[in-house]
Formats: sequence, structure tokens, C-alpha cells
Amino acid sequence: MRDPEPKPSFLSIELLLDPATEAAVRAEWDALAAEGMSSLAHHTSASNRPHVTLLVRTDLARFDAQVLLERAPFPFTLSAPLLFGVGERRVLARSVVPTAELLDIHAAVHAVAGRGDDAPHTAPGEWSPHVTLARRLRISDLERAVGHVGGDIHGHATGLRLWDPTTATVTELGMFT
Repeated sequence: MRDPEPKPSFLSIELLLDPATEAAVRAEWDALAAEGMSSLAHHTSASNRPHVTLLVRTDLARFDAQVLLERAPFPFTLSAPLLFGVGERRVLARSVVPTAELLDIHAAVHAVAGRGDDAPHTAPGEWSPHVTLARRLRISDLERAVGHVGGDIHGHATGLRLWDPTTATVTELGMFT
């Protein structure tokens, strides 16, 4: 019998949100959990934090994050719910309204990181900016779940972090200046 192929590990660069926006997202996580539905509130690791994923790759060369942080915190809006996936269970997320600042930081992260094996959902030209609310929401719970997603949330992007799920470590890259 052959050994199974090792699963590739992924690294991600994530956009961090201001405390009030994080609290608003966590309130939606909590509302879903209180109703017995799938929610990121059930994931209690210290690394679990509302964020917008900018880049996902299996390999990431060393890079200077400082050039990415030389910008002011910028406004953004969490908007309508989105569904990703197929089948009985889906990912429920909040869409993020694309602005010049958001598209600029996405492009800058990819430019600094250089060419690589980007996950399609984060690749330039294919990116769907979002903040995840639930990863395995049953389709039968969708109508109830969407009832717990409020109107637009206006906030600010404040910094960047690197997530390495293989080692379960988060590296704060820094805050925007």
C-alpha cells in the first residue's frame, strides 16, 4: 500500500480590522452559534480573528512587510452575505465592497510576495474579498442564518498578519501607519 500524498500546507496574508468592526463580526458569529448553526464562534483558538484574506500560497519567500504598512488605515464596508461552495454545506461570508484602497493593498501584497501558486480565490483578477461567518452552514439553515446578518458594517483596515496553519502560528506583520 502506498503512503498517502502529503497535503500541501498553506500560508496566508490577512488584512486586519479595527476593534469595532471585529466586535460587529463576532456578534454575528455569536448570533449564529446561539441558534445552533455553524459559526466561527465555535472556533475558539486565539488565532481565530475576523479578517480579509489577501493571499494564500503553499510557499512564500521572505519579503519586507514594511513597504506594505506605509499607508494609513483605510475605510472599508462589509456588505451583503455571500455563499461559497457546493453541496449540502456552504461557507457563509460577508462581501467586502472593493475600493481603490482595498484593491491597492491586494495588488501590493502580491507584488511584494512575487509570483507564486496563489489559491484561485485570492489570485489577482479572481479574488473575492470577504469576511467568513460560517464554514459548514447547512443549506437548510440559510434563511435563518441570513436573518442574523445585519446591514452594512463600515470600518477600517488597520494592519496585516501572516497565518501558518501547519504550525498554528500567527505572525503580526504590523499596523498601518
